[in-house]
Amino acid sequence: MWINPVDNFSNHPQGVYRQQWATPIVAIGALVAGGIALGIGAALSSTDAAGTFLVGLAAVGMWVIAVLAAVQRPRLAITHDGSLVIKRLTGVRTYNRTDIVRIKIVRYPRLGRRVPMLELDIHPPGEDDDRLIIFGRWDLGTDPQDVFETLDIHGLVPRNS
Repeated sequence: MWINPVDNFSNHPQGVYRQQWATPIVAIGALVAGGIALGIGAALSSTDAAGTFLVGLAAVGMWVIAVLAAVQRPRLAITHDGSLVIKRLTGVRTYNRTDIVRIKIVRYPRLGRRVPMLELDIHPPGEDDDRLIIFGRWDLGTDPQDVFETLDIHGLVPRNS
């Protein structure tokens, strides 16, 4: 039995080589559900005005974080042509390999342990200064070390990193 290829049109069949990372949808849903629970708790605790306000404020905070995480999906992506796309609140930015100065994993102390973060130094075209962009597990939805290895496989990590 012979198997014929389905897509002979390009070197990147059916978007297989496109990689993207974002906050998991499940985490965003948990934030929304937690905000609803806190909102119900604030509505039912009418005996303490300060407590009602604080719990209501926490509910609104959870909803704001959920909206911000949902709007910025995907946070980091590799396009078919090998450029890096970063989505922020100010918009989507695309950077070529020549714009990337350095990509590395840095371990920051957090809650008594060292947590890996993905650091990107980017020199946007037309600007004098470099930009430092830091992604954690929350932003990427996976271990930053795995994202670093994928970026390295795609040739986006400069050799001087």
